[in-house]
Amino acid sequence: MKNFSNFNFHMYTEISFGRGTVDGLAGLIKKYGGTKVLFVYGSGSIKKSGLYDRIVKALNEGGVHFVELGGVKANPLRSVAEKGIEIARAEGTDFYLGVGGGSVIDTAKAIALAMASGGEYWSYYNGVEPRSMEPVGAINTIAAAGSETSGSTVLVDDIETDRKFGLMWPDVCRPVFAIMDPELTYALPSRQTASGAADIFSHTFMRYFTNYASYLGDAYCVSTFKTVKKYAPIVLSRPDDYEARAELMLAATFSHNDLTGIGRAGDGRGGEHSLERQLSGYYDFPHGEGLAVMMPAFLKYIVLHGTQSQVARVADFGVCVFDVEPEMDDVVSVATEGIARFIEWLRSLGLPVTLGELGVPESEYATAAERCVSDNGGTLNGFMETDADGIREIFRLAE
Repeated sequence: MKNFSNFNFHMYTEISFGRGTVDGLAGLIKKYGGTKVLFVYGSGSIKKSGLYDRIVKALNEGGVHFVELGGVKANPLRSVAEKGIEIARAEGTDFYLGVGGGSVIDTAKAIALAMASGGEYWSYYNGVEPRSMEPVGAINTIAAAGSETSGSTVLVDDIETDRKFGLMWPDVCRPVFAIMDPELTYALPSRQTASGAADIFSHTFMRYFTNYASYLGDAYCVSTFKTVKKYAPIVLSRPDDYEARAELMLAATFSHNDLTGIGRAGDGRGGEHSLERQLSGYYDFPHGEGLAVMMPAFLKYIVLHGTQSQVARVADFGVCVFDVEPEMDDVVSVATEGIARFIEWLRSLGLPVTLGELGVPESEYATAAERCVSDNGGTLNGFMETDADGIREIFRLAE
């Protein structure tokens, strides 16, 4: 029998989906009370694609005043968020528009958290619960992090520790709207597309591998896994396939807005994310690539050390998502074959599957493991409770 937990679900964000939806930007900002916007974006790809000009035109024609913060990196920096806070204070902004990937939207959230609390925000990344956030709007240009509807945000602390910190407060940190046009993702390089697919997969992965479950929640998870499994290769071979781009964009959003987590709240989850954060914050590789390495290694560790029911969960993943025959010799064989097929699929997307491919040396394992347990009360907060020795073993399984 499944252990079905209590849960809260609050789909706060208004989604405007489809071709040309950017044109409605000014109306949405006004709908949610914005009068002066801080427009946050990345390294300039939106200028090359023409999206920047479209946004500026929509804001100007809609009579919405705005100021800008560019230069957000793929692993978003605390220092850039603080620069944005200074701009927001000086200019008196009351709305925060993130245009780009999850790093841009996360940065906009950090600034909006600070502006709602008199400048305080960093304590929230260290466990203090925020009470409010000024309104954030999102236009995502990559199917990946799902920050456009999630209640989470991540920053790299380049000011004090050089470590990556995340927070998840769904009642506070969701954008008020998300404009989602699949055509905005056509120009993405294949590496970013593939990394995004792994990121989408991971947000369902963290909800599927818990000690709580529900039949409907499992069905949502498996359907999301299969959507990414089917459409990521299509997008890589046909970048302007609208259907495939649309399916991936929707999968990214609904993978991380808690729909796939129904019936399984209250369980420590996301161990693979905790592991990955201890590495990419230092080595500055894409988040999705780090997750592509850590997810299979985490499953291998479960098969070696998990309970019978935990190993069976890995086997179910192989059967339901990667079409492993359930009648193989035993549950361990089923689980192991599922992991092998998972790795093969990740490789087919051009993703790394070992720490060596990411440039992480073995000498880093012990330090990263200690950082991980110190952030999580002495154990890894995933499907299995794992101490520093176990984390080092997971890293070795990723070699």
